Amino acid sequence: MTDVRVTYDKTANAAYIYLTEPQARVKSARMYPCDPVDVEGMINLDFDEQGRLIGIEVLAASAKLPEYLLQSAERLDTEGA
Repeated sequence: MTDVRVTYDKTANAAYIYLTEPQARVKSARMYPCDPVDVEGMINLDFDEQGRLIGIEVLAASAKLPEYLLQSAERLDTEGA
């Protein structure tokens, strides 16, 4: 399985799943918000200039993502640093 970089800020309860090479610094050219009613929260999809999905932002992450993923994520808040 390929390693995927995931960051998590417990204070904001927000996670970001990177779908690019770990060293790549790809900028988001377009963000597509999923309907918060349909997904019971806020999930944003980021696309690059070529229309490729480069990342997924998940708000209310503790309710949307598996606990093991959040525990293994790179922490952005001071609690996990």
